[in-house]
Amino acid sequence: MKAFYILILAIILSFSISSCATRTRVVTKPAPSVTVVKVAPKKHRIVTVRGKRYYYWNGRHYRKTRRGYVYVRI
Repeated sequence: MKAFYILILAIILSFSISSCATRTRVVTKPAPSVTVVKVAPKKHRIVTVRGKRYYYWNGRHYRKTRRGYVYVRI
């Protein structure tokens, strides 16, 4: 009976030691520089493009976020 337990333990350990997981390579891109404006100017316009609301001034579109207004390309 003792030999049986040792055999089962050896089988379990051999499966736990050899991993079937393969290494993957993760490629990350550097974060793009983001333009954040805290307060929109008084002369901004609210425009809707493809059903989404954007704020427009100085020839650029901005999206409202918690941090402020973020410049987006449309």
